[in-house]
Amino acid sequence: MLQHVPVLLEEVLGALNVRAGGRYVDATFGRGGHTAAILERVGKEGRVIAIDRDPAAVAAGRERFAAENRLTLVESPFSRLHEIVAERGWLGGIDGVLLDLGVSSPQLDDAARGFSFIQDGPLDMRMDSSSGMTAAQFIARAPERELARIIRDYGEERFAKRVARAIVAARLAAPITTTGRLAEIVSDAVPTREPGKHPATRTFQALRIHINDELAQVEAGLAGALEVLAPGGRLCAISFHSLEDGIVKRFMQKHSQDDPVYAGLPDIPDHARAKLKRVGKAIRPSEAEVARNPRARSAIMRVAEKVAA
Repeated sequence: MLQHVPVLLEEVLGALNVRAGGRYVDATFGRGGHTAAILERVGKEGRVIAIDRDPAAVAAGRERFAAENRLTLVESPFSRLHEIVAERGWLGGIDGVLLDLGVSSPQLDDAARGFSFIQDGPLDMRMDSSSGMTAAQFIARAPERELARIIRDYGEERFAKRVARAIVAARLAAPITTTGRLAEIVSDAVPTREPGKHPATRTFQALRIHINDELAQVEAGLAGALEVLAPGGRLCAISFHSLEDGIVKRFMQKHSQDDPVYAGLPDIPDHARAKLKRVGKAIRPSEAEVARNPRARSAIMRVAEKVAA
């Protein structure tokens, strides 16, 4: 089984304030590293719901945790978090929600999934490989202007127009169906190099975000987490790039203050009051963790707590 090292593990457990008998949601199960650590601390009466949209992750989890009756493992995008918790009658009764965003190590390391340019493989990039359009299908038909917009907006690539132009020119010669060929096209189109970063990194990130609708998923997942948490429950979100982190930061800021429409008024209705309070400052991995797990280097975790209505 492909391994995944959970990021900020001890920090997550502390931020979630995991306690015996509590109910927790790991909305990004991956290979279950965070879930396993939470289960170790919730005792016999505690319960965990784990969610993942990747069928391979869920299959591996069901094998790993086959005898674990405290765990409910759900194959689904975490945008359905509210619905999944509601089906179990636990709305407003969750003590902690974890969102560990982005792509997992097993997905990156499996060339057949098409997420990485390190190994050549089919250009897929779907988190759920059973449905939706692959990256190869998308770049085969996307207009040059749309490609440029996606690469610019989701990859923050300053040479987005050049990259899009190169992709369109290359696909006229032959379909772009492998990660290796796309990486080569992008590398030739990008005139400068960022230290320590492959020239195709930003384009691959952009296509992955688009194919999986990742930013909309984050927004829906955060909104769902706010609704399912009990008063005093914690929301922990780990991001790996500025687009995700910006969404998390703005969400927590917005819901940590009263609705500005009612500013200066003596009575603020309950629905307009702050629903969260931020807990501490943003947390980044230690140098020791990054040395052990270089993929943790860009991680940033933000934490907020649900306040009583």
